[in-house]
Amino acid sequence: MAFKDRILYTHNTWSLAVLRLFLGLVMFPHGAQKLFGWFGGHGPAGFMKSFEQMSGMPGWLGWMVIIIEFIGSICLILGFWTRIWALGFIGLFIGIILSAHLSNGFFLNWSGNQSGEGFEYHLLVIGMAWALTVGGAGKLSIDHTMASQDRKF
Repeated sequence: MAFKDRILYTHNTWSLAVLRLFLGLVMFPHGAQKLFGWFGGHGPAGFMKSFEQMSGMPGWLGWMVIIIEFIGSICLILGFWTRIWALGFIGLFIGIILSAHLSNGFFLNWSGNQSGEGFEYHLLVIGMAWALTVGGAGKLSIDHTMASQDRKF
């Protein structure tokens, strides 16, 4: 099986489609906040300023965050190159945990007693993305359509 076929092949299941759709829908507003300032965000200038100040990382990594969260979420919703974008989310969220949330412990800061948020939400994103990396996009995906068309020829 060719590399492209391994990336596109997916089991034709609803569970993967639902997982892909919900991960994309949850991540879309985060990317839109950073890229367009929608949903109460500050747009790219505001995000880049805070990203560089808080993380001390170069600006190009901030643009990678924006690309993964915005374009990646749309691609997940459509089921386009799902495994590639899911791997991008895994890398992004491991980086977020290590750079910003590990020191705050596991739990989210529901009661306001911590100095920041824990990483439990981030683990859920990683788990969802890992399932998509392993299983593919599922039903109603561009990946499934492209893989099916390749097999006909």
